[in-house]
Amino acid sequence: MMIAAKKVYDEIVAEVHRMPFNELLLSPEEEKHLRSQKIEQIVSRCLQNTEASLQKRVRDELNSWGPLCEILGDETVTEIIVNGPNAIWIEKAGRLERHPDSFFSDLSFRNCLDRLCHEAQAHVTVEHPCADGRFQDFRLSLIGAELTQSFPHFSLRRHPRNPWTFLKLQERQWCQEKDLHFFKDLIEQRKNFLVVGPTGCGKTSVLNSFLNLLPENERVVVIEDTSEIALPNKASMKLLTREDPQGVLPTVDQTQLVKRSLRLRPDRIVMGEVRGGEAKDFLMSLATGHAGSFGTLHAQDAGQALLRLEMLIQMGAPQWSLTAIRRLIQLSLDYVIVTGKDKNGLRKFKGAYRLCSLEENGILLEPAESF
Repeated sequence: MMIAAKKVYDEIVAEVHRMPFNELLLSPEEEKHLRSQKIEQIVSRCLQNTEASLQKRVRDELNSWGPLCEILGDETVTEIIVNGPNAIWIEKAGRLERHPDSFFSDLSFRNCLDRLCHEAQAHVTVEHPCADGRFQDFRLSLIGAELTQSFPHFSLRRHPRNPWTFLKLQERQWCQEKDLHFFKDLIEQRKNFLVVGPTGCGKTSVLNSFLNLLPENERVVVIEDTSEIALPNKASMKLLTREDPQGVLPTVDQTQLVKRSLRLRPDRIVMGEVRGGEAKDFLMSLATGHAGSFGTLHAQDAGQALLRLEMLIQMGAPQWSLTAIRRLIQLSLDYVIVTGKDKNGLRKFKGAYRLCSLEENGILLEPAESF
């Protein structure tokens, strides 16, 4: 069907290109309206006597998301990666596979990308060739052609409509039943912890699951770059960073939001991802009365997470000694929760580790047991 649909699409484009220019000297608005009517007449004529599925595919290419329409509505697809008009990849059950469909032309690909950027309010320029935004239930990450040296590349990572819970994760064999009691104890005992793991291993899903364990009368302030975390109750609030590619508005980073959150009477502070110098302010807030806070961090394991955390704190406090940084970590954090993937690509709980003591060579970790 794709070959037949592309043939009809090419016929439509060829006829549209043969349309005369504004011979009647109409106003721009009138000319636009007239051209739209003529294009619709061409489309309807070319699509008559064709199958309904073919008609939909051609109209999707002309007016909507093209080959992405089918997979955008597929709840089993967790990520869509587009490396150009002829290279679409999808992630299902942790595995990446190539989508058999593609855009019919470079023009339809760029038109789709323009519509996508407009809806997500994410635009790239020569000065700012990268952008992020939110599109429907997805997080959009876009890289311009200036950096790829080919076509613009973008990825769409799905956010589930219904926030994850540990029961749902257990049903998907992410963890065992005994682990659920441990996670509940972490929240009830107001322990501070980080959820760590590599890209795409479900850290945000785990964070949402922890938030689902919170009582209704606790106020949480969530700090994020892109809105991905569901608030646990109506008493809670979210703070999002701001970066204006045009340079008109001042940037608001996570460091500023952490400091602001302390004035908003939070019972807990939750960081969508610790990724820069805000690590210092976040851990200092944990050490000064905001017990029960947590966040995520990119790392392969617990040891690597602590090493990376040291480096991020140094970004925010380069004058601090390594001993002072490690002391802050040891005073602020209680546990590191590790998530990852197995050899089949399925997300798995890899273990929890308790920060025991500060030794001469670093912080000692040990596998955690239930309280």
